[in-house]
Amino acid sequence: MSSIIYKIVPATLWQDALKSGEFKGAAIDLADGYIHFSTAAQARETAARHFSGQNGLLLVAIDGDRLGEKLVYEASRGGDLFPHLYGTLPLEAVLWQKPLPLATNGAHVFPELDQ
Repeated sequence: MSSIIYKIVPATLWQDALKSGEFKGAAIDLADGYIHFSTAAQARETAARHFSGQNGLLLVAIDGDRLGEKLVYEASRGGDLFPHLYGTLPLEAVLWQKPLPLATNGAHVFPELDQ
């Protein structure tokens, strides 16, 4: 299994994180007490379920190995294991960020992801 995990985030929220030097999470993350991530296999469904029709998003790739014991894989949708980070995301663990535009059919257009 790849150690790369992904976060879908509004570009404005990500820019705020870059300015402050840390990413504490989106509103749902703060409410749940951990930052939600997806694996490459989960990212498209996450986008469709939770970000349908939303513009101005980024896909951020993170080296999960750099997150240590605060990264936990927990059962969620249909028992699938999702990566959750109990703490802030250190920006040094970020590998890249790319736009996640909408296609004419309303689905997000994903870059090639490392499985």
